[in-house]
Amino acid sequence: MEINKLLNTNIESSMILMTPMQIKEQLPLTKVATETVLQGRQAIQNILDGKDSRKFIIVGPCSIHDFDAALEYAEKLKIIAEQVKDKLLIVMRVYFEKPRTTIGWKGLINDPDLDGSFNIQKGLFTARNLLLKIAELKLPAATEALDPVTPQYFSDLISWAAIGARTIESQTHREMASGLSMPIGFKNGTDGNIQVALDAIQSANKLHHFLGIDQRGQVCTFKAKGNNYGHIILRGGDGKPNFDAPTVAWVEKKLEGLKLPQRIIIDCSHGNSYKDHKLQATVFNNVLQQIADRNKSIVGMMLESNLYEGNQKIPTDLKKLKYGVSVTDKCISWEETEEIILSAHHKLSRMVVSGTPLRNLLTTVR
Repeated sequence: MEINKLLNTNIESSMILMTPMQIKEQLPLTKVATETVLQGRQAIQNILDGKDSRKFIIVGPCSIHDFDAALEYAEKLKIIAEQVKDKLLIVMRVYFEKPRTTIGWKGLINDPDLDGSFNIQKGLFTARNLLLKIAELKLPAATEALDPVTPQYFSDLISWAAIGARTIESQTHREMASGLSMPIGFKNGTDGNIQVALDAIQSANKLHHFLGIDQRGQVCTFKAKGNNYGHIILRGGDGKPNFDAPTVAWVEKKLEGLKLPQRIIIDCSHGNSYKDHKLQATVFNNVLQQIADRNKSIVGMMLESNLYEGNQKIPTDLKKLKYGVSVTDKCISWEETEEIILSAHHKLSRMVVSGTPLRNLLTTVR
């Protein structure tokens, strides 16, 4: 028939996925996991509202590719989170989807076996199972909202989400953000453009109607009332960092002019560290200094960290894959992560005790 010449001419095959409801029936929320997510969201909202004086740190692997390594990381992070919880709220970075500039591995959901088999249903199961395990540790989780369909499968286990630099101008992602149930951070563009993030915050704050799927997998329209907890993430770009105090002050004025709350997160990786993982501690230390100098708008920081330092290419022989090492961006090691967080807690504690800016306190994080 002629219709075959019109439809799906570039589609080789398709398969029907299990619905969000079906996967959730096999991997249901537990009472502990539910409490973890709700408490994590509320704690972040309180920090954003200025009701909680703590800062929050989004920390974890650039991307998740190994269930066991991610769970081991979460167990270590939970121990540190308990030690610093009076001054810092620790949220684990659990990123399953990777937007690519050109081509490359697109994340655990898209290709969970790292071999080009693209078993997306397995990826969804693995992602939800890992998030459940992390929530049962009473550790809140963060992720990037990339595919507009996948949140229905696991967003009930996420306490904070981000819209990334490559999708910040997308109307689809702004609409999706307006309906998500957790606080949302909006990154500046890959070229360093901050205005697009400010535009996204305003857009996601408003009512939207858009297409999506429901828990039964049916296509439907959603009416979203808007997300009141949008905030900007400064991640640098185009070879230029933007975590410095003058830029932060400029962003504060822009937010004030737009009648938006002055909530800023600094991403210590990506453009702010010139994509050099070894510089993340330097950026983090600078942010701490700004906080010591009485900055009130910086509410949190982001770090890319894994069990072991650096990164690796995905080998053809997966037996050669190094355990606990990133397969995307380079990460700092667990030892350095622990040192940075504990040092930050110590310095924040001394600042509160002394009641003075104490510029000399913040000499180095390492």
